[in-house]
Amino acid sequence: MKIINIIGHSNSGKTTIVKELVPMLAENFTVGTIKHMGHHIFELPKGKDTTLHFEAGADCGTGIDAEKCVLTLRGTDVYTILDIYALLGYDYCVIEGFKDEQFSCVVLGDLTTAENVILRDATPAEIYAARDSFEEYTPRFHV
Repeated sequence: MKIINIIGHSNSGKTTIVKELVPMLAENFTVGTIKHMGHHIFELPKGKDTTLHFEAGADCGTGIDAEKCVLTLRGTDVYTILDIYALLGYDYCVIEGFKDEQFSCVVLGDLTTAENVILRDATPAEIYAARDSFEEYTPRFHV
């Protein structure tokens, strides 16, 4: 699975790039995404059964409806999610905002501290064209 990490300061256009890049990749490949939520804390819906399962102490809880599933895991390790995506056999993982990790990346704006930069201020089409230049993720487990 290739990792494409889109990084930059707040309001640099990261989500806009991801929203345009993912459909391009999804035409021919399987794609997962991961969003670094910074200081924003995702709120589980109060009183809902899936929330109650999680609050009861489940390490992992999943709610499934007619269209999708929502998975809640304890912890904040990005590598756990990458391992899950790799296990599922995804071709690409588009990551938004993990500036402190050493993933190969696309930098938007004037962020100067990034390492492993593949492209700067690229369009989704330029990122798609360079998709093979991004690092291959090796999962921490073997099936």
